[in-house]
Amino acid sequence: MQRWRSLDDVPEDWGRCVVTIGVFDGVHRGHQAIIARAVERAREVGLPSVVLTFNPHPSEVVRPGSHPPELTTQTRRSELVGGLGVDVFCALPFTTEFSLLEPADFVHAALVDRLHTAQVLVGENFRFGHGAAGDVAMLTALGERFGYSASGIELLEENGVVVSATYIRGRVAAGDMAAAIHALARPHRVDGLVERGDQRGRALGYPTANLRPEKYAAIPADGVYAGVAWQLDERGQTGERLGAAAISVGTNPTFEGHERRVEAYILDFAGDLYGQGLGIEFVSRLRGMERFDSVDALVAQMRRDVADTRALVPEA
Repeated sequence: MQRWRSLDDVPEDWGRCVVTIGVFDGVHRGHQAIIARAVERAREVGLPSVVLTFNPHPSEVVRPGSHPPELTTQTRRSELVGGLGVDVFCALPFTTEFSLLEPADFVHAALVDRLHTAQVLVGENFRFGHGAAGDVAMLTALGERFGYSASGIELLEENGVVVSATYIRGRVAAGDMAAAIHALARPHRVDGLVERGDQRGRALGYPTANLRPEKYAAIPADGVYAGVAWQLDERGQTGERLGAAAISVGTNPTFEGHERRVEAYILDFAGDLYGQGLGIEFVSRLRGMERFDSVDALVAQMRRDVADTRALVPEA
């Protein structure tokens, strides 16, 4: 899969293509269905498929300070999209100037001028242009003017709930990893860099990787979780599976902590991860965050958490 940082990366000899547009945060099951339809349509007509997304999140440009928690980094998003058979992943820079484009100008800039779009598929709730004035009906009407066809894809709904990034963020914030996994079709993952903490876990016999999450990362509710740790390369791409991990999210109340942290004890792993990229998948919530009366009581509970993690997370 090709990765473009902007439409300036479109080759000079680029022909026509099938495009789907959206933020696609999480690349959840609803997104997967839309992207799969675009890939299928592209193969039917013998054209490349393009996923067009935005960087940064449009809300941060339109309403500074309103950036929602992110379910995936841009790098992780491109990996997941690539796994769906897409030919090109393009992260379009979303600037203040771009946000002010009227719908017709948005379509010309994003779809027509460089991409020469033949067909575009979007979710039925897709909005575009200044003030979100454009909808699927307008996108279709503009297609008659610019020479492409447009389709709005019905959103995925289960038990009266639309599978959306907003819904999943809510489940993650509540610590409901089972619901998040069902909607994402995989465990929720938080990526970041390993930094030095208090090194208290090492003294207790359970050395932890203290994660500094990426900015805006959607962090699960305080508590202890069973999960999996992945090594990331210098670009933030997924590398080696390091193994099952018992994960703590919270302020370490037993030691009167105040800073909210994400720390992972990686089972059966010995090595130095300081300064390296790490991705932590949250498979199951084991318990809430607790304050223990003694260090011995805490260590006993940590021992149980590790045993529960080993039972819940299969070896690769």
